[in-house]
This record gives sequence, structure tokens and C-alpha cells, in this order.
Amino acid sequence: MSASENPSEGDLLLREVDDDLRHEQYVRLWKRYGNVIIGAALAVVLVVAGYQGWRSWQTRLRQEESNLFAAAQDMLAKGDKRAGLDVLAKLGSEGHAGLAVAARALRAEVLAADGDSGLAVAAWEEIATSGAPSLFRDLAVLKEALLTLDTADPALIESRVAPLAAADRPWHYAATEILAMAAGKKGDRQRAAELYKQLADDFKAPQGVRSRAVDMLAGSQPAAPPPPVEKTKG
Repeated sequence: MSASENPSEGDLLLREVDDDLRHEQYVRLWKRYGNVIIGAALAVVLVVAGYQGWRSWQTRLRQEESNLFAAAQDMLAKGDKRAGLDVLAKLGSEGHAGLAVAARALRAEVLAADGDSGLAVAAWEEIATSGAPSLFRDLAVLKEALLTLDTADPALIESRVAPLAAADRPWHYAATEILAMAAGKKGDRQRAAELYKQLADDFKAPQGVRSRAVDMLAGSQPAAPPPPVEKTKG
């Protein structure tokens, strides 16, 4: 080993002094910032633990809400409408986004089927003006239009439904059918016939929509009940 590789006593002493100084610096730094470092580390641990706990809580909560939704459906199936509607109302106002929309929609459907069109219209209007995804907001507009077809101004229905009848919209066929019905309500038979023919001739339209359009053109079912809203395929 060369002299340059063999440290002298002076070098060793300097190294020890340097190590001591650095140790003292670490001690001073730790005394000064140790609590901050510990606090930061603890904060990270708490954040991670809190996030994991939050996710677990969210999972449990969503499972509980799903169970409540299923229970509400069971109540309705057994004829206990009041209790079922109460559960759906609670989920609609307090549940997570997707389940809340589903609960509000089911509640609106049950109210309409039970003849309480006023509350049903209000329920659909709530969805239509909410922060729900556009697919559900548009559906709510169509459902509300069907419920008010005999009472609302046809021009108002047309103004709300017409944008949804564009060829690239998911509810294109349902909206077009409602526009045809609204045209018939206000006495514009030519416009109604044009829209029904458009639907009858469109092989991409849902079969139910085409069949009703053919019937309306033939005049075989002038007093047919409002159709269910069918989503565009594809």
C-alpha cells in the first residue's frame, strides 16, 4: 500500500474532528427540526392510513346503500310502496352519485305508475336539472315530457325535446317519437306524419319505436298509451 493510501496520524485526527463536527451538526439539526421531521412522517402515515380508512368506509357505505336500494325494491315488490318510496327518497338525497340517480329515477317511475303524476314530474325535473350525467338528465326530460303531454303546451315540450332528437344523441329515436306525438297534440298532422314515417323507415330504430310509428301512420291506434323510452342501440 502506498503512502497516499495509508493515512497518517494527522489525517486520522482531522477525520475524527470532522466526524465529531458533523455529528454535532446532526445533533443540533435534529434538536431543531426533529419534531418537524417526526411530525411530517407522522402526517404521511396518518394520510395514508386515513385514505385507506376512507376507502374502506366508502366501500362499506356503498355496500350499505346498495343493500338499502335492494330492500326498497323488495318493499315495492311486496306492495309496501310508502316504505319503499321513503327509502328511495333518502337514497336519492343522501346516496352516492350513481345510486342516488337510480333511486330518484325508480321513485319517479313508481310515482307515475301509481298515478301521482305531479310528484313524478317533480322527481324527473329534479334529475333533469341536477348534476347527473347527461344521459340521465336527457332521459328525465323525455320522461317528464311524456307525463305532461296531455297538459303542457306542446310548443314547450318541443323546445325541450328537439335538441335530444338530433341524430347523434343517445335518445334520438325516443325524442323523435315524442316530437311526433307533440305535433299531433297541437294539430300539426303533417309534421307528425313526417316524423312517424322517418321512424318507420329507419331500420336502425328500436323495433318498438318502428312498430308504433307504423301503427300511428296507419291510424290503427290513435289513442295508444305513451311508449316506454328506449335508448338508441349502438
